[in-house]
Amino acid sequence: MLGIAIIDDHPVKRAGLEKFVSETPGLAVATSVRCVEDLDRSGATFDVSILDVSLRPGGPALSVIESLARHGPAVVSSSWERPLTFGAVLRAGVRGYVASHSDGDVIVAALVTVGQGGFYVCPELTERFQADLVRNVNADPAGLAPREVETLRWIARGLTHAQIAGRMGLTEATVNTYAKRIRAKLNAGNKAELTRMAIELGHLPSSGRRFPAA
Repeated sequence: MLGIAIIDDHPVKRAGLEKFVSETPGLAVATSVRCVEDLDRSGATFDVSILDVSLRPGGPALSVIESLARHGPAVVSSSWERPLTFGAVLRAGVRGYVASHSDGDVIVAALVTVGQGGFYVCPELTERFQADLVRNVNADPAGLAPREVETLRWIARGLTHAQIAGRMGLTEATVNTYAKRIRAKLNAGNKAELTRMAIELGHLPSSGRRFPAA
């Protein structure tokens, strides 16, 4: 019997998932809470969790996913209307991906597979997952050029423009130009926002995160 932790801030959806899990052979509701913070406070033990992030913007979703993954194996349910790259979500620690409108068989397969130590991507997302894995390293979903990506990585690690120029063998003026282009393309107003976008786009491992002051 696998104990399932359900995290969803929509009470009707959460109640529906509770009913579904409790009526599925081999699964049991270990706890059902509104958010990861409530899960922290509950002290509940479980085998796998499932979290819906459909209504969350990209950056906060990754932060929430990382917090959840620290508790153990996690499955994410999402509409992917503003998709996170699979690489970014992998680094956040998730082991399962399902679409919000996936049917019951898919949800069960994800929970059982992840609960037993495996990795699961629902069929609807498999093609996109494979595309993300084989995507050319120079390609960027936000339209950043390779040198702009490199600059973004250094900015996200907290380096000054002068330090970045030294590492990349460029003038500080050139780095300033790259930084302006990056902010325009990502619609980011400060270093903290650039750092979050770097993580969301998969350009910065979570272990290397540093959130500079705005």
